[in-house]
Amino acid sequence: MNLAESLAAGTAALGFTFPQATQARLLQYLALIRKWNQVHNLTAVREPETMLTRHLLDSLAILPHITGPRIVDVGSGAGLPGIPLALVRPDWQVVLLESNHKKAVFLQQARIELQLENVEVAAERAENFHPEAKFNTVISRAFSDLTDFIQLAGHLCAAEDSSRLVAMKGIYPHEELAQIPPQFVVEKTLSVAVPGLEAERHLVMLRRA
Repeated sequence: MNLAESLAAGTAALGFTFPQATQARLLQYLALIRKWNQVHNLTAVREPETMLTRHLLDSLAILPHITGPRIVDVGSGAGLPGIPLALVRPDWQVVLLESNHKKAVFLQQARIELQLENVEVAAERAENFHPEAKFNTVISRAFSDLTDFIQLAGHLCAAEDSSRLVAMKGIYPHEELAQIPPQFVVEKTLSVAVPGLEAERHLVMLRRA
């Protein structure tokens, strides 16, 4: 199975049918990470098939559980999950927040090459980022523990009842959940299945107390 077939099979297993053009841009994004990885070490994952599973499908698996139209990806790194989400939901506005200069330069290049008009790159630390409009979903993937995530990025969450902090985790984070600061409460913790991935994945949904 080639990469395009693997992507089609993986997204179908998640219950999605994306247009051919969207799938092509997802693969173009993967190729861009591989190209930049040779110099900038954006991600430790090198094999295209593994990148497809651990980066693209892992990012897309959360799609049913988050709400737009304004999303901020905190500590975006190589653009995960923000860029895959922006590619499949062009109606959402996605901000990629990344304080590492080299990674932020990559994100800008990806935004240009993939013609992502619904994406903005903010090259600063979460605690120093104060946009005029807050966000419906503030998401992080491997950014920090839950307490730090709340303290550094909690102010980005809009006041509406529907707004959430969402943390992508591996194994169930028992200890982190026990130490959550009082300004946010756990709404729910979901187990997320990623096609082709043996490892555990969980999504922690937090709302203002």
